[in-house]
Amino acid sequence: MDINTPVSTIYGNSSEKYGEIWKKQVAELQAKFGTAIEEVRLPREWPVEVPVVYVRKESLIAVLDFLRTAPGFEYGFLADLTATDEEVHPRFEVVYQLLSHANMARFRVKARVAEGEEVPTATALWMAANWPEREVWDMFGISFSGHPHLRRILMDERWVGHPLRKDYPLRGYQIFPDTPAPKAELLDKGDR
Repeated sequence: MDINTPVSTIYGNSSEKYGEIWKKQVAELQAKFGTAIEEVRLPREWPVEVPVVYVRKESLIAVLDFLRTAPGFEYGFLADLTATDEEVHPRFEVVYQLLSHANMARFRVKARVAEGEEVPTATALWMAANWPEREVWDMFGISFSGHPHLRRILMDERWVGHPLRKDYPLRGYQIFPDTPAPKAELLDKGDR
């Protein structure tokens, strides 16, 4: 089997079902945002199941907002937000998985981020981006500028490092024999 062999799911073959829609949407994105669109990977041309659009991080929020609200796109549901450590320069890719409830199509947006660079938060577009952005920061060390409360979400706040980086030691255990008292500011604000 190769990338040109259609793979059907319980929903049918996505390339056949959405192929022309995706091509039209990608062409419209490229026309509207020009060089902000760094690269496009379409199904049947690349080993991907949905379109993958690489966006310059400076234009990320504008592109996401357009995909979310523009007629014919309406990718209003942020299904997932994560990152990958690619071990090249720029080192990381922040990944946004979008779903359109209008036509049940999916779309993937990626932004390449170098070590120490920040990505603008998507919490103004989707409040649901709050915790996944915190998880990406906790696990990879990628910071989101403008985030309302960026802090560790999975690891102890005393943890040193970011466990999903590929250079993190496989047995990088850190033991904390005591449990710290909750911080007063968190008790007042709640954990948002």
